[in-house]
Amino acid sequence: MRNPLSDKVVEIKPSGIRKFFDIVQDMDDVISLGVGEPDFDTPWHIRDVGIYSLEKGRTFYTSNSGLKELREEVAAYIKRSQGVTYDPIKQVFITVGGSEAIDLAMRAMLDPGDEVLIPQPSYVSYEPCAILADATPVIINLKEENEFRLTAAELKEHITDKTKLLVLPFPNNPTGAIMEKSDLEAIAEVIRRHDLFVLSDEIYAELTYKGVHTSIVSLPGMAERTILINGFSKAYAMTGWRLGYALGPEAIIQQMVKIHQFAIMCAPTTSQYAAVEALKNGDDDVAVMRAEYDRRRKYLLHEFAKMGIKCFEPYGAFYVFPNIKQFGLKSDDFALQLLEKERLAVVPGTAFGDCGEGFIRISYAYSLEDLKKALERLRHFIAGLSKE
Repeated sequence: MRNPLSDKVVEIKPSGIRKFFDIVQDMDDVISLGVGEPDFDTPWHIRDVGIYSLEKGRTFYTSNSGLKELREEVAAYIKRSQGVTYDPIKQVFITVGGSEAIDLAMRAMLDPGDEVLIPQPSYVSYEPCAILADATPVIINLKEENEFRLTAAELKEHITDKTKLLVLPFPNNPTGAIMEKSDLEAIAEVIRRHDLFVLSDEIYAELTYKGVHTSIVSLPGMAERTILINGFSKAYAMTGWRLGYALGPEAIIQQMVKIHQFAIMCAPTTSQYAAVEALKNGDDDVAVMRAEYDRRRKYLLHEFAKMGIKCFEPYGAFYVFPNIKQFGLKSDDFALQLLEKERLAVVPGTAFGDCGEGFIRISYAYSLEDLKKALERLRHFIAGLSKE
């Protein structure tokens, strides 16, 4: 019998995040700080609209591109937050989560031999999606001393005549790093000079704790060469609703929709009606959740300092990325021993790229009570390491 599997797919490594949580499933009394999922419920007024859509029998397919009303609200949101105008019919597209948008953008834009620049540490999907699109991922290792921001010098160093696309994953998962306007201006100049395109994943745009989020599409000459990806999972606590969106040049969006037509048809109808309500009336909910995340962020940094754990201050998303090199353990070993000895689950930094070695990711999308219990276990674990 011939091999039924694709060599390309078999060679892709499984998610490093899932490995630890497969172990957790068989353990008792585990506190998990690993999953990037808000601990808040979807606000009631958003749920109510979803429920009402079911009661009214709105259970049919929508347009492949999504509900017209939702695309209009997405365009209005980007206009008021970034000052950039998109045609909701031709340049806005509703997807099944932000992850589908990442996959579709790469498949629509890349040919075999094209190189994709991927700053790491970063979300686990970018590299596999580039490989599945038959492109070549080129990794840019971000540095702790730069607060894990992408610099113009690092970008220039990795550009070749085959480079086509830059992934811009900020605010960043797993580090919590952000790119401020001055950072973006420096790399935008390089992007324009080398005629590159950008996939800007801004799923954590609303969870920024230093000023307001700036998108690269707001800079001169960048909207026409950028696919902006966002969604509802993080800011509105809507992970299970599976809804994202992409905005960009009409020619690219058109091809993304074509793939979506054959693979998915349309995003969930109920979720789309709920998302209209989220964008129209959800700003106050986001503000409340953001303030609570910020409180937890500050608490963790304060406690790390007391424990002597080095951790740069992250200003986005809901993750911290502490440096654990002083303890003499590899990230995987640190995380595994912490889980086995203290029943505390975190994610090793290497799950997000090789340059994550020496770090762990801790999510603060958990209650302050859970964080306090978790840090007691971490403190006890560290004290035990010092005695070995």
